[in-house]
Amino acid sequence: MREKERIVVTGMGAVTPVGTGVNDYWNNLIEGVCGIDRISAFDASELAVQIAGEVRDFRAEDHMPGKLIHETDAFTQYAFAAANEALADAAGSGQAGDLAGSAAKKLPAEPERCGIVMGTAMSGIDTIAATQEILTNAVHKNVGPRFVPRILGNIAAGQIAIEHGITGPSFTVSTACASGGDAILMSAMQLLAGEADMMLAVGADSTLCPLVIYSLSNARALSRENEHPELACRPFDASAKGFVIGEGGGALVLETLSHARGRGAKIYAELAGWANNNDAYHVTKPLEEGERAADCMRQALGRAQMDPAEIGYINAHGTGAPKGDLAEARAMKAVFAGCRPAVSSTKAATGHMMGGGGITEAIACIKAIETGTLPPTLNLSDPVMDLDLIRQTRTGQEIRAAMTNAFGFGGQNSTIIFRREEPR
Repeated sequence: MREKERIVVTGMGAVTPVGTGVNDYWNNLIEGVCGIDRISAFDASELAVQIAGEVRDFRAEDHMPGKLIHETDAFTQYAFAAANEALADAAGSGQAGDLAGSAAKKLPAEPERCGIVMGTAMSGIDTIAATQEILTNAVHKNVGPRFVPRILGNIAAGQIAIEHGITGPSFTVSTACASGGDAILMSAMQLLAGEADMMLAVGADSTLCPLVIYSLSNARALSRENEHPELACRPFDASAKGFVIGEGGGALVLETLSHARGRGAKIYAELAGWANNNDAYHVTKPLEEGERAADCMRQALGRAQMDPAEIGYINAHGTGAPKGDLAEARAMKAVFAGCRPAVSSTKAATGHMMGGGGITEAIACIKAIETGTLPPTLNLSDPVMDLDLIRQTRTGQEIRAAMTNAFGFGGQNSTIIFRREEPR
């Protein structure tokens, strides 16, 4: 395969705190719905942080057999459902948001020419924490035989492959909160290398357990706005006090343009550019000026052979962590000096979905290109930087290209660029 082969998006799926299914997710985003509330999955009343972006409208039994539900962690269930929706969409047996079509198993590529890259930051941490608590307090020290398969990060990809008969390349990446973006990047690399004609990029996490909340709370990383959950996450705002944990999953079907055209697929957008690098500075703190994040954006633009002025919208990483947001704002300011793309962070609505965020925020970029509508940054009143930050949903915008950033602990930086698919 020639390296100039273009890559396009032909299917999308989402499970998020503001809606399950791409249609509900997107409509609620642009309507300004906030999915952050007090935790309902367990009693969090004794925790310093009692709020999160929970997936509340998800019924696992609508997406997988009962036996599989009992054998999988929530992150696998979210990944599985999002993948079902994306593959049904790509196959033409449903469309993005049409969950009724998600059970269709007609794979829109030869099984050995279709692959998966799964991105997850913490895989089965919820199951690990719950199992250890049971083991510690139990009289009979018995751990179920499915414990290990439930917690492994690659099991989500394995279950999706089994369900749909996907026998091509299969990888799992864990680059903290950049995992979803890097799943897209690695999928593109497989396509350009000629290892597959179609790749399923999936990202998912569910980290809502006391163990994770205690750790991040003690690190002063989380917002403690327990009395007003909907106001807790404030990306790029001077009053921000930390991020809010979210959960969920997303999936994109990527394929070569020649393969997509050959089967008459609906094309949502072109995957134009991507990049990954490392700050090489600190495990949890970003470089104050965001130098390596800026380099990552420039590298993605270079791969896309695009000028900064061609980017009409950026779905920023923007978590509500003051130092991280300021570093990203400075990086965007440096890269886009002389032009002002519209910027928003949808994490104020969903919370920080970690591995799932990189994919669902990519979907927001694709929908922005498709619809000309830009989602807002909720709770923005005192911006930390002079950027074109979106406070209210914008409609009637001409967006030909959009960028999304995903950054993670360990200094991980990931940038993805989509543009409208046009003859060139």
